[in-house]
Amino acid sequence: MPGDSTRRRGAALEADILDAVWEELAEVGYARLTMEGVAARARTGKQVLYRRWANRAELVKAAMPHRTGFLADQLPDTGDLREDVLAVLRLMVERQREIGPDVIRGLLAEAHELDPKVFGIMHDILLTLLQRAVGRGEIPTADLPRRVVTVPAQLLRYEMILSRDPVADSALVGIVDDVYLPLLRGHG
Repeated sequence: MPGDSTRRRGAALEADILDAVWEELAEVGYARLTMEGVAARARTGKQVLYRRWANRAELVKAAMPHRTGFLADQLPDTGDLREDVLAVLRLMVERQREIGPDVIRGLLAEAHELDPKVFGIMHDILLTLLQRAVGRGEIPTADLPRRVVTVPAQLLRYEMILSRDPVADSALVGIVDDVYLPLLRGHG
């Protein structure tokens, strides 16, 4: 209503909407989450949501850092490539625990509806780790094909799809020790 001093706008409205996403997910799960349900819970119109997010996958993706923070802001720097990559994978698993496997699987199933830039985030994170490793002399180059850079994240996503439970740490160690580090040495 015009002149209504309680009308929410901008950051306050967005925070209420993103909180409503998590409340709705907790109550109905990803499969039954709707823009209408989130709008009703946030006490706003669904057109407000559609102005900001094209679909529920985009909405849930936006709500994730609102709840867990940005992965890029938690970038490890242990001084060792193996430990850095394991730390990133462990952060991804911790997010899976916090967010829930239902939501992760739902988002992965609707990945085609997400902005392709979303998938560049893990590339950038892993490339940063590789560039640091080059600086420390652990690997000869970070100039690698995009698929090679993102192998650990892609393998972990695959494990997340297949597992009802959070991925075991032994699987993360296997991804790094049995696949990623040998792959990087082969490209060196």
